[in-house]
Amino acid sequence: MVLVVGATGMVGSEICKRLAARNEKVRGLVRATSSTEKVNSLRGYGVEVCIGDLKDPDSLAVACRNADAVISTASSTLSRQPGDSIESVDEVGQLHLVEAAKTAGVGRFIFASFRHPAGISFPLAEAKARVENAIADMNFTVVQANFFMEVWLGPALGFDYANATARIYGPGTRPLSWVSFRDVAEICVLALRNPVAERRTIEFGGPEMLSPLQVVTRFEKIGGKPFKCEHIPEEALRAQFEGATDPMQKSFAGLMLCYSAGDAIDMTRVQKEFGIVLTTLDQYARGVLEHATAM
Repeated sequence: MVLVVGATGMVGSEICKRLAARNEKVRGLVRATSSTEKVNSLRGYGVEVCIGDLKDPDSLAVACRNADAVISTASSTLSRQPGDSIESVDEVGQLHLVEAAKTAGVGRFIFASFRHPAGISFPLAEAKARVENAIADMNFTVVQANFFMEVWLGPALGFDYANATARIYGPGTRPLSWVSFRDVAEICVLALRNPVAERRTIEFGGPEMLSPLQVVTRFEKIGGKPFKCEHIPEEALRAQFEGATDPMQKSFAGLMLCYSAGDAIDMTRVQKEFGIVLTTLDQYARGVLEHATAM
């Protein structure tokens, strides 16, 4: 039995679907307030639904019973639930989950994290690092993902491909290894039963190293129209980071600085080891532009 924590989230729900397709027994931790539509989708995949919350240690103990593996993707970053915060979910809640897994004798723990920035510290990165340290004595796999295409190259963060406008954090000249959340879900699933992934941190990105401005050029070529770019200067990002007092605001400002600094990963080795085919930027661009045109 594989317990997926964050089962109604973007990555977690995809993991549940892929595990079920591989005939794994899957239990998804969902909250009583979770979307009925999302919970029904999990049930449709054949997932056993378990009601609980990272902020409720007793529910985690129940969820971990008879599980041989835990995959945790849960985070407060996209949550709108009362009481959710980086401290309560990403740190304390995840640490409660680790403790519950250890107490229940769970043999495998896969943790969806992100690349730790060099030379910059913020609450979300610190919380992720503490959880990674907590599972270091388990049979763990940490997946440190690069920037999600679907988030950072989407309208919510100013990349409005439908209207050909793009917000660029910093100069936009430093490459990143943009990754699809679906590929992050796939590597978590592949890592589950693969000895190569055991007791290992996997730095994980997409197949190409592209700067934000190169991304814009790709979208312009595929969409057939020029983009208007709005640059947020690095100095403004630094001022936003230094002035932030709320942990979530501080963390998003920190992530924007990391975006500005660039972070390229050579994925050749991981692709060979796991036989994973990664989503290209062009594939993502064509998909979202076709959808935008059809609407």
